Amino acid sequence: PTMAHSKALLVLENFIGGKFVPCSSYIDSYNPSTGDVYCRVPDSGKEEVEAAVKAAKDAFPFWSSKSPLERSQILNKLADLIEHDLEAFAQAESKDQGKTITFARTVDIPRAVHNFRFFASSILHHITECTEMPTMGCVHYTSRASVGVAGLISPWNLPLYLLTWKIAPAIACGNTVVAKPSEMTSVTAWMMCKLLEKAGVPPGVVNVVFGTGAKAGEALVCHPDVPLISFTGSTLTAQRITEKSAPHCKRLSLELGGKNPAIIFDDADLSQCIPTTVRSSFANQGEICLCTSRIFVQRGIYSQFLKRFVAETKKWKTGNPSDPTIDVGALISKEHLEKVRNYVKKAQAEGARVLCGEGVDPLALPPGNQKGYFMLPTVIAEVKDESCCMQEEIFGPVTCVVAFDTEEEVIRRANGVKYGLAATVWSSNVGRVHRVAHRLQSGLVWTNCWLVRDLNLPFGGMKASGIGREGAKDSYEFFTEVKTITIKH
Repeated sequence: PTMAHSKALLVLENFIGGKFVPCSSYIDSYNPSTGDVYCRVPDSGKEEVEAAVKAAKDAFPFWSSKSPLERSQILNKLADLIEHDLEAFAQAESKDQGKTITFARTVDIPRAVHNFRFFASSILHHITECTEMPTMGCVHYTSRASVGVAGLISPWNLPLYLLTWKIAPAIACGNTVVAKPSEMTSVTAWMMCKLLEKAGVPPGVVNVVFGTGAKAGEALVCHPDVPLISFTGSTLTAQRITEKSAPHCKRLSLELGGKNPAIIFDDADLSQCIPTTVRSSFANQGEICLCTSRIFVQRGIYSQFLKRFVAETKKWKTGNPSDPTIDVGALISKEHLEKVRNYVKKAQAEGARVLCGEGVDPLALPPGNQKGYFMLPTVIAEVKDESCCMQEEIFGPVTCVVAFDTEEEVIRRANGVKYGLAATVWSSNVGRVHRVAHRLQSGLVWTNCWLVRDLNLPFGGMKASGIGREGAKDSYEFFTEVKTITIKH
C-alpha cells in the first residue's frame, strides 16, 4: 500500500515485557463485512517469541510468589477496565471478526469480563488434599505450584472471549503467559494489552505476540522454556502441535472442532426447540465450535419440524454487522466463505435438498457491504450420514436435518462421526433424556437448551474434539503442578 493508504490503517504492535514493540514485517487483516484491508498485524516469528518467552520467564518468580488474593485483585481490576470500555471492545470485535454488534455486545465482551472475574474468585477457593496413616506415623498432603510460562493460542471465532478464558486461569494460578491470537482477529487482544499496566499486571506477566500459526505459533510450541500449551482451533493444527511438542513432553490442553448433533424426539416442546435450534445452528454465523450442524428429528414430527424450522431460519436477517437489527454478520474470510459454499454445492451434487439460504434465496446487501463475505443461513435436508456435510466440520451458517425412527438408531448415528464435543437432546421424557445423555460420546450434553454454561464445570470434548478439560477445578489442575509431601512424625 502507498504511504497515504497505510496512514489510515490501524497498525498493531506486539506487547512484550510490558511494552509495545514494533515488528519488522506485517500481514494485512481484512474487515470481513467490506472485504477491505483495515489493519496491519505483526508477522512475528522466532525472534519475537524468544523475546516474549524471556520476558515471561523473568517475570515468573515475582508473579508466582504473589498470594492468590493479590493476583485475584489484579484480575478483578482488569475485568473492571474491560467492562468500562465494553462498547469500544464490542465495536472492534464486530468490525474485525464480522460478527454482529449485538452478539459482540451481549456475548463476547461480557464473557471476557466474566472470565477474569470468575477465575479471580475461583483461585481463592481451591483446597489441597491430606491423608493420614496413623499406623505408620505419617501424614501426607498435596501442594500445588505455578508451572512457568504458558503458551496460549486462540482462534478467530470468539477472539477476546476465548483468549481471556485461557489468560485468566493461567495468570490466576501464578503462571506467566505468551499468547498468540489469530492473525485474522488480533485487535481486541491488542486493546486489552493497553489496560494491563493500569490493572496492575506486572511487566512480562502477559505477553502477546501477533502472527500466523505457521511462524509465531510454531515458534511458541517448539520453545523449550514453554512447558504448557493451551490451544483452541482445528484438529489438524492440534495434530501438528502434538507432534512438535512431543520431544519436550509438554502439557497440552486442546479444544478442537465439533460436528454437534441435536436429537429431537417427537415429545419435544417445539415452541422452545425450534427457536433455540435455529440459534444453535446459526449464532455467530455458525462459527462456534458448539454450533449444531446435524439435526436428527423423529419421523413423526419430521415434516412439521422442517417446515417451522425453515420458516424461523428465513426470519434471520443477514447484513451489515454494525446494524443492531441484523442476526447474521459476515464470515471471517473470503477463503472461508468459499469453503463453506463448497459444502453446500457438494450436498446438492449428492442429491440433497437445500431448503433455504445459499443458492436458493436472494441475498440483498447494503451498498457498502457488496464485497463482504456474507452468506444466508442454509438448511439442507435428505443428506446421507456418510456425506462430508454430515461428517466434517463446516463452521459456517449451514445445518443438515435428517429423520430417525428409534432411540437406539439415533444414538448410533449421532456417535458416528470422529468428533465428540457437544450435543443437544430435546424431549419431555426425563428418563429418556438421562439415558440418551449417558450414551452420547460427547463432552457436553445440553437437554432442552443450548449453550448454558457454568464455568465451574468441565468443558471439553471426546475423540477428535480434543484433550483435557477447562473449568474452575480443571483449569486449576492444568495450570499448576501437584506435589505429594509425606511427613513422618
